[in-house]
Amino acid sequence: MIRLSRILTLLSYFGLLILLTSWITWLAPNPRYPVALVLIVLVGPLLLPLRGLLYERSYTHIWTSFLALFYFVLGVDAVAAGAPPSLLGWLQIGLSLMLFMTSLSYSRLRNREQRTAEH
Repeated sequence: MIRLSRILTLLSYFGLLILLTSWITWLAPNPRYPVALVLIVLVGPLLLPLRGLLYERSYTHIWTSFLALFYFVLGVDAVAAGAPPSLLGWLQIGLSLMLFMTSLSYSRLRNREQRTAEH
């Protein structure tokens, strides 16, 4: 179960990363703002937990779940705004919810496993 949570966490993380990057640069760039600035502001925070997720650190999984809530709010905003790429907003909502749930489940299962191994 821990392995499944880890795989789903990484899939949702990289899915969200690819979705946001392609949305900002190729699918629906905003002509009012420079693409580089939008990438730094929106995709930059998502790059912070990359190393900890790849090295299976429980603490990183915990705070990544909080970071996923930020992207959930952005997805809800995109859907509520009624912008033409609302499908992209729904994808962002789904991937951020999946990232939230799987990263929390991974850290809970991993901590439970470590506690039982100590006793």
